[in-house]
Amino acid sequence: MFGLAKKDTTLFIAVALIALCAPFILNPFPDNSTLAQFNAGYPDLMAQFVIFGIFAMGFNILFGLTGYLSFGHAAFLGVGSYSMVWMFKLLSYNVLPGLILAVIVSGLFAWLIGYISLRRSGIYFSILTLAFAEMTYRIAFSDLMGRFLGIIVTNGETGLQVYSIDPQVLLGYTGIQAPHFFGFEMGSSLVLNIGNWAFTFNFGFYFCAAIFIVLFFLTIRIFRSPFGLMLRSVKSNQQRMNYTGVNSKPYTMAAFIISGMYTGLAGGLLAAMDPLAGSERMFWTESGAVVLMTILGGAGTLLGPVLGAGFIKYFENIFSKINDNVLHSWFAFLPDGMENFMVTIIHPFVGKGWHLTLGVMFMLIVIFLPGGLVEGGQRISRLFRRNKPKTDAKPAVEPAE
Repeated sequence: MFGLAKKDTTLFIAVALIALCAPFILNPFPDNSTLAQFNAGYPDLMAQFVIFGIFAMGFNILFGLTGYLSFGHAAFLGVGSYSMVWMFKLLSYNVLPGLILAVIVSGLFAWLIGYISLRRSGIYFSILTLAFAEMTYRIAFSDLMGRFLGIIVTNGETGLQVYSIDPQVLLGYTGIQAPHFFGFEMGSSLVLNIGNWAFTFNFGFYFCAAIFIVLFFLTIRIFRSPFGLMLRSVKSNQQRMNYTGVNSKPYTMAAFIISGMYTGLAGGLLAAMDPLAGSERMFWTESGAVVLMTILGGAGTLLGPVLGAGFIKYFENIFSKINDNVLHSWFAFLPDGMENFMVTIIHPFVGKGWHLTLGVMFMLIVIFLPGGLVEGGQRISRLFRRNKPKTDAKPAVEPAE
């Protein structure tokens, strides 16, 4: 299918179906159930799953294939967001011009940073990317770019947003005062009620999911292409490549630019769902988060970064909302003393302490599953295949009577 091998085609179809059926898959519990706390079928959260999946896929093209660990990818996320909001301010709320600008500007920005950073490798490359990202964050946060020559560029710590005084020269053609795609508003939703379940189908989510599916297909083609093989060679032994007369710099530069463009597109989609851009999207914690996503899911694999992104975003948005009242409702059937004891034990791992739970799970996965969640799935698959009863093979030649 589309030039993919059978295994890759199966994976692509499975990922596409999961993305399209997310409103059903992420709402397994009835709304009136005590377990409804764990439902994640909200439009904003579903959009974050696919947007940060794009972010992690782009980072994986650089880190997973070449082994170059960037600690500054959040800079491209912020650049993409600012580009999108500037298109909202100048033209209209149509997201298409903003996404195009986000990809172009983030690609140029990646070329600039990569041109300098890729002169070094290893920890020196990582520190250089971190330094560039921190400088970008400080410039966006400061008043220097907040108002440069009287023009609001990033609006400093307040962040960039659309005002009524902005020109928006094409706004009159539609008159829609919200992000949209040729008239289809990103925030428009259709709710389907089936029994005690309410499934929300949001246009913005499906728009982001469609882009995610296209980019996942493109990522598969990159992984299986001769270009992808060259990137794996860089990760395997770059010095040996140079000794054989192969110049690896153009390949690493191309991987860095492609990775930056993926990330810029993700930043643009974040602004498309919420027309705001702030310097916090460039902060070093965002760069660290995508590193965790990729390693947690499985660096160098196709599905791993997407799994890692969904895993961390689920914890961030679901486990962080579990408070003491929710815990007491769960253990209300126990005697008071036992109920309070269970709440006291679990309290540090939920709510504001969700990072502790994520940290423990990340530590266990790194120790016992160095290949991430993908390796865990492969081990389970091998276990089931091993336990599957084998049918007796027929002899090649029938025995003589």
